[in-house]
Amino acid sequence: MHAYGCHHHGERHFGPRRFSQHFARGFGRGMGGGFGRFVGDGELRLVVLALLEEAPRHGYDVIKALEEHSSGFYSPSPGVIYPTLTYLDETGHAVSSADGNKKVYSITDEGRTYLEENRKVVQAALDRIRVIGERMARARQWFEGGEGRGRDRDIPEVVPEVNEARRALKEAMAARLDAAPGTQRRIADILRKAADEIRDLPQDPDDIDLG
Repeated sequence: MHAYGCHHHGERHFGPRRFSQHFARGFGRGMGGGFGRFVGDGELRLVVLALLEEAPRHGYDVIKALEEHSSGFYSPSPGVIYPTLTYLDETGHAVSSADGNKKVYSITDEGRTYLEENRKVVQAALDRIRVIGERMARARQWFEGGEGRGRDRDIPEVVPEVNEARRALKEAMAARLDAAPGTQRRIADILRKAADEIRDLPQDPDDIDLG
């Protein structure tokens, strides 16, 4: 029996890269580690094995399946997936066969046995990938204004710091869209206090339009 390792440092992730870079830290909280690492080495091998259980696959098919499962936000590089498939082949959990100039990988009986022994682990990893992907997709839609409403736009005729602060607030909000009710109430309190402070600011003579 082969024991799979723990962490991976060579993955590239999240199709919509520009958006995901803004929210990497916020979404990592409460998800069992940094957002930049969906799964560790051992979990990834089990996830790939589960995908092979569904159907024989090329490496590219595995990448696409992970993208679909994560709403497009988890896209491990070929440099991660192909060594994983090779490892599964070498350990006897998968077998490769020629398909033109490519290799197609299938799960073996030993692989099915190992997968069944670790079914809870692989299911937890798949659920985590799906849930984070769904969270990211919802946050991106909210942050960008949603379909049909256009992209987020800066407020005209204000100093740059105002729009920078507004964007920072929107990013922070997007990263906590599905927070627990108690956390949502704390967020609401923070926003109300900020609104009160803005309203209570003393008026500067420069604020007055003398016509």
